[in-house]
Amino acid sequence: MKSVLKIATFIIAITMVQSISAQKKNLRDFDNYRQPDQRGVNVFEAKKDTVTSFDELYVRIGGSFALQYQALDNENSGVTPLSEVGSNFNLATANLDLDVALYDGVSMHLRTYLSSRHHHEPYVKGGYFKIDKLDFVSKGFMEDLMKHTTIKIGHMENNYGDAHFRRSDNAQAIHNPFVGNLIMDSFTTEVGAEVYYTTDMGLFGMIGFSNGKLNQSTTMADGSTGGAAFLAKLGYDKQISEDLRFRLTGSLYNTGYAQNVYLYSADRAGSRYYNIMQDATATSDNFRSGRFDPGFKNQITAIMINPFVKYGGLEFFGTVELSSGKALSETDRRNADQYAGEVIYRFGETENVFLGARYNTVSAELASGDDVSVNRFQLGAGWFLTKNVLMKAEYVTQEYKDYPTGNLLEDGKFDGLILEAVISF
Repeated sequence: MKSVLKIATFIIAITMVQSISAQKKNLRDFDNYRQPDQRGVNVFEAKKDTVTSFDELYVRIGGSFALQYQALDNENSGVTPLSEVGSNFNLATANLDLDVALYDGVSMHLRTYLSSRHHHEPYVKGGYFKIDKLDFVSKGFMEDLMKHTTIKIGHMENNYGDAHFRRSDNAQAIHNPFVGNLIMDSFTTEVGAEVYYTTDMGLFGMIGFSNGKLNQSTTMADGSTGGAAFLAKLGYDKQISEDLRFRLTGSLYNTGYAQNVYLYSADRAGSRYYNIMQDATATSDNFRSGRFDPGFKNQITAIMINPFVKYGGLEFFGTVELSSGKALSETDRRNADQYAGEVIYRFGETENVFLGARYNTVSAELASGDDVSVNRFQLGAGWFLTKNVLMKAEYVTQEYKDYPTGNLLEDGKFDGLILEAVISF
């Protein structure tokens, strides 16, 4: 109760600041910013533009809300019984976003999960400090370089691959044409920095470093307080003609040693497929249900390639992900590969209605030595009632192959329908 009161007081105070600033400026138009509504669909890295509209410090308050009605069934070989699932509403989720213009070309972003599947209480997802100009050093300092350069520093969502730009981030689900994320949901928040360089020809690159840790601590384990992760991205993104856009990126996430690698298990908000494929004897919710984590505990090298093509209302987005890693207790590295392809058709005067399909498959070697695979097919449809309100429907079927006898996922399968309502502003 105390935490709720503190947050309510904080929101009231910030709202007062916003209302005063709003008299001088339209706070909806934030510089170098991905819009949290329909305008942010198919936006990846935020646009780089040094022509800013900064006047004085101001705060933009945003938020997202999502609610699903789930009607899924699950089954397995029957050796290990599954929890029975029925049809009903899931817990409503909510985000609070604060974006602050601190100075000309300098901003801050902070996202708080007010309610999520895994944590009902509010907690901070992460945030960052972003620099598009160095005028705080002196007016015009390194101006030519900063026309193409952006610096991000924080405990933030790592920019590995392009799939994380289309995933649902707790309640922020308006940019995802489906309800569920990928089976191997690559997403993590770590302390680090990223430097971007963008050319006028559509080519861009990023290099970054992080401490490779989701949960920050100075406690030593195996003679170290942690490790480090190296990130890199190289891409091309161009609006070739009025109707045709083409984007292709390649990304790398690589660690030497890390106390715990969370690339495929860092989403504390939880999976969209509630209570699916869970042990009937379990006393707590497996909030990652429906996902796959290869269990690379201490070392990982992951490469993701993402093509994106949009011609008129028709678009294709693909994912090729090749990863390997191991725990300290393992002698050899294991592999886990993921492939996904989705086709979306958007129509209507503002492309406010869409239909789509996605196929997603993962094949991996478990620590036990078993080679397994997980396959998913999704059909989706959506309607933007306004640019801030989206209604979605999805049919999903997922199958687990080659899991050993007695494993909970042996001959596992779930399928059914999910409806989702999203508000984002």
